[in-house]
Amino acid sequence: MMVIAGFDIPTLVAMLMVASTPILFAAIGELVVERSGVLNLGVEGMMICGAVCGFAVTIHTENPVLGMLGAALGGALLAALFAVLVLFLLSNQVATGLALTLFGLGLSALIGQGYSSMRPVSTPKLDLGPLSDLPVLGPMFFRHDIWVYGSLLLTFAVWWWLTRTRGGLVLRAVGENHDAAHALGYRVLRIRFLAILFGGACAGLGGGYLSLIRVPQWTEGMTAGAGWIALAIVVFASWRPWRAVLGAYLFGGVTVLQLNLQARGVNIPVQYLSMAPYVITIIVLVLISGRRRARGVPGSLGRVFHASS
Repeated sequence: MMVIAGFDIPTLVAMLMVASTPILFAAIGELVVERSGVLNLGVEGMMICGAVCGFAVTIHTENPVLGMLGAALGGALLAALFAVLVLFLLSNQVATGLALTLFGLGLSALIGQGYSSMRPVSTPKLDLGPLSDLPVLGPMFFRHDIWVYGSLLLTFAVWWWLTRTRGGLVLRAVGENHDAAHALGYRVLRIRFLAILFGGACAGLGGGYLSLIRVPQWTEGMTAGAGWIALAIVVFASWRPWRAVLGAYLFGGVTVLQLNLQARGVNIPVQYLSMAPYVITIIVLVLISGRRRARGVPGSLGRVFHASS
């Protein structure tokens, strides 16, 4: 056992990875959306809808895998509504994203009315054999559920797809200059629609992880600003997948530390401890992102695309 200043380090690291997973799912999805040139501020709404949909599916099927798929579908359906409004009806992306968050919060509260006192079927941890039995490293990294590793694999897959495949390069081209991409024959609207659906599904997975694994229960408003943190992490990461991992794990680490300090009865008002993860995230964003204000921003981000005949 490794204990520093009274803290069990392997347990803290394990808790950090669990706390970071829903944020990482949402951030990676939004990163792909923004690389296509669309700004979706409705991540919070998609996450909370994913949380309640995943919870409901798991309760009725007693299958947590189907529950996570239901969470992804719930987030994707809400994202499809956003896509129709901004891509085809040309509504303002910022206003529509904010409305989507408010709609998602209200819809999830309505759907979740009968689930508050229920508990979902638990999601088992992976058995990694000898790796799980390693001292120190085993409890830290090799005793998690499949979705913790899935979030990291998804990050790698998105990085590889964006940088090593033709489809990823086309999506980046659309995000940099949609008019030039359209002139070259790329279907801008279809590419952006699919990117938005992917982002919604990832946000839904993040919400499903919250309600099925991290908590696990349904509570109205349980995302508690996680979607906004995911949006901030995309900027922090300069729209690069591996930096999004760093941002998500930074926020997860501060959150876990705050919870442990509360549990130890540290003589600090609980309100200060509760707001600490958000304050520290904002400070880091200002210090790091401010120096790279123009670096990595997709050229067409937030701009309306009018397809010419």
